[in-house]
Parts: sequence; structure tokens; C-alpha cells
Amino acid sequence: MHAMQYEITLPADYDMGIIRERVATRGHLLDDFPGLGLKAYLVREREDGAPVNQYAPFYLWSTPEGMNSFLWGPGFQGIVRDFGRPVVQHWTGLAYAEGPAATSAPRSATRRRTPIGEAVPPGEAVTDAVARHAREARRHGVVASALAVDPRHWELLAFTLWADQEAPTDEGERFQVLHLSAPERQGLGAGRRQW
Repeated sequence: MHAMQYEITLPADYDMGIIRERVATRGHLLDDFPGLGLKAYLVREREDGAPVNQYAPFYLWSTPEGMNSFLWGPGFQGIVRDFGRPVVQHWTGLAYAEGPAATSAPRSATRRRTPIGEAVPPGEAVTDAVARHAREARRHGVVASALAVDPRHWELLAFTLWADQEAPTDEGERFQVLHLSAPERQGLGAGRRQW
């Protein structure tokens, strides 16, 4: 599993209805995209208390071939054409779990980044994080949750989809989910390594 996200920060007075319309008319195009575990079409808005207006889709890829096909194909080129080329953040997947609300449509999402300190052995940090993720994924309202790591910056990433419109405030950055494409979601936890 590979996690990927790009953030398109928009002007404070940007009409976020443009993004909503874009997702409403184009979001379904990835509903059967090969190699895609899931794509959460995320936004956050200043009028809802976010620090910025932002379109920030989050992907979990079940295969690197699917990710490559998207990045070098027409889908991502539409983003580049309309908004410029964003930085694509990428993390190696560590764990994925369906939550108690797995059959619900997600309405919000959270992203929490945690640095791995230089004094902490990376293997120990990952083992602890995977155990914590297994517990946290069982919380009420969780649709699905993923844990990943960026070994370039030594950062853990916890991403959670929530059934409720308002994600818990203590879970990191919060987003609204406009649409979820999940053609290979059921395979995301398959073959998971035990730590």
C-alpha cells in the first residue's frame, strides 16, 4: 500500500463551490480505476474554521502501477492544467483497517503527522505506531484508517475516515469528504506485514 496526497491551497475569497462542482462532475471517473484502493476527495474551508481554503485529495494505492498510471496519465494532468503542478507527498503504507462504521459513507477525515525523533529507533517507532493504529481504528465512527511512514522526513502519518460530519478535534487536521472512490478498498489490508 502507498499513501499519496497533494494539497491545492486556494485564495481566501475563492469560491469553493467550484471545487464541489468539479468533484460532483468528475469524482466518479476514478470509481473503477485499476490499482486504486481509495481516493478521498477532501476539502477544508476558512468559513468552517480551517486556516486555509484547500482541495487536498488523499489516495491509498493498492499497487504502484496504479499510482504511476494516474500520475503520468490524463487524470493528474487535469490537476496540473487547472491548478499548476502541486507537490505530491508520498508515504509507504504500514497498516490499514476497516472501522466499526465501515459500511457508512465517510463525511469527514483527519490527518495526523507525528515526527519520529532521532533518538527513537525507527523499528520501535513503527511497531508502537502499528499497535496504536490497531486500537484507534476500532473507535466509534471510524469508517477506515491507514498508517504510513515517510522515511525521508521520518514522519508517521495517520489518516482516518469518519462517518460523522465533524471529525474529533484532537485527531489532527480535519477535512470534509466530498466523494470517495474505492475500487480496490477491500484489498488494502491484504498481505499486511506483522510487526
